[in-house]
Amino acid sequence: MIWRASAFAGFAALLIGASAGQAAPWTRGYVVGTYEFAFHYGGRAGFTRAGEVEPGSDCPHGSTRHFSNPEYVKAALSRQKWRDPADIEKIGAPPGLEKVAGPATTRFSIWGRAVSYRGYRRGIETYVNPFAAEDTGQPQVTGRISEGLDLDSNAKTGFASPDGEKGVDNNLYRAWGCDAPWRGRGNATLFLRSNDKMLDGLYTIVVRISGTKDPMNDDDAVVEIGYSPDRIIKDARNAVAADYSYRLPRSTQYTRFKAKVRGGVVDTEQVAELHMPRIAWLYDHSGDAAFRKAKLRLTMKPDGTMTGLVAGYRDWRDVYNQNTFGQSGGEQGVREHEDAVALYYALRRNADGMRDAKTGRFMGISTAYRISAMPAFVVDPDPAQPVGIRGLEAEEWRKASYEAIAAAVTRATSTRIVQDVPPGTTEAAVPRLEYITKGLPSRDYFLKLLDRPHYAHQVDRQGKPLTDMPEEPAPPPPKPKQVSSARP
Repeated sequence: MIWRASAFAGFAALLIGASAGQAAPWTRGYVVGTYEFAFHYGGRAGFTRAGEVEPGSDCPHGSTRHFSNPEYVKAALSRQKWRDPADIEKIGAPPGLEKVAGPATTRFSIWGRAVSYRGYRRGIETYVNPFAAEDTGQPQVTGRISEGLDLDSNAKTGFASPDGEKGVDNNLYRAWGCDAPWRGRGNATLFLRSNDKMLDGLYTIVVRISGTKDPMNDDDAVVEIGYSPDRIIKDARNAVAADYSYRLPRSTQYTRFKAKVRGGVVDTEQVAELHMPRIAWLYDHSGDAAFRKAKLRLTMKPDGTMTGLVAGYRDWRDVYNQNTFGQSGGEQGVREHEDAVALYYALRRNADGMRDAKTGRFMGISTAYRISAMPAFVVDPDPAQPVGIRGLEAEEWRKASYEAIAAAVTRATSTRIVQDVPPGTTEAAVPRLEYITKGLPSRDYFLKLLDRPHYAHQVDRQGKPLTDMPEEPAPPPPKPKQVSSARP
């Protein structure tokens, strides 16, 4: 159900409430239009080194360049003593590449499979078992300024905010703030991708703020934030349109806070858990972003828009998984010039919350997400028509594969026991490499040389075998079930 504000002037007056200075019930609603890590971008003026991503003053060692060219690929592969240097050279520059229709795609697929196996011995898939590979080094933020909030009530820890507030906790920024695809002033590659998919309907986040006094100053306000089942409405310029209605189910991915408003700035209490959608760009890795010891700071602006910060501790393995397995670890690394192994070690090194009582290890990392939002009517669903998180039936097999690989990473990193790659994923470019290298003169050499997952009696979505072991042929795909047209 969608309502346009102009058609409900009376309802708008009730929701928006009294003007400043009046003591009366008030409510303001918003739909989130941008949702991204709060990485402070301290760019340097006059940066001129050609071919490099502008690193910013907070990243004096530059942004990541993993797998951006053959030399970086060969350097990573040279860390495995079991590899033959001659093979590494051929991986860097595959022979006969000029014979195929798509040389860049073919080269990237070979690189993706090669970097997916960098363990201390053959056969260990890198991204499911990052502990088994050497740390390739993640350039980390060295600056002292960060966006975020004080999560541990200790002004002596963390960063200073851009306006001078002490004790800002945002170690995800320290760990990943120099990672190339997350860097930029609102135009970082992965932020653009995830926000674009959010605006296209992958998920919707809404905020509702209410109180009983003055919207600009109220010491007894309430903030509700969470998922909405309604798609974002866009205007003619493909931006979020203002003043449409969105439902807010008080169930999964919903959190309610007590808050205080001072001068239009809303500060919430700190709650044990905050649930809202993950940053995602594909359905399979969308889901619940659980924040621990979380709180919000939101600014209601005179033009009706809102900006703010969502902060808390997140399980760093969940953060690792959603970044690595949106596609596959190798594809993400080669295309985005990041190495999930280095990101894994950076997360583990900078973890600062959610201490495990048995091991003493920190399993959470302090984070801050930056949001901006347009005014909207945020309404409760009709009690007679319960709503929940919508699913995509055709994509559920992908989500199941993602959840399986995420569980495998948790087992691997918790026990340090090597785990296999669950079937149904695209890890190590399986079966993509087999298809895409047809016509490459060195195809057989690479298929024999490079490790890959093996799945006995497994077929892909098109019914093609996922095994190259002839003694274990894959069965034919199941026949579709017949549905009877008879009625009782």
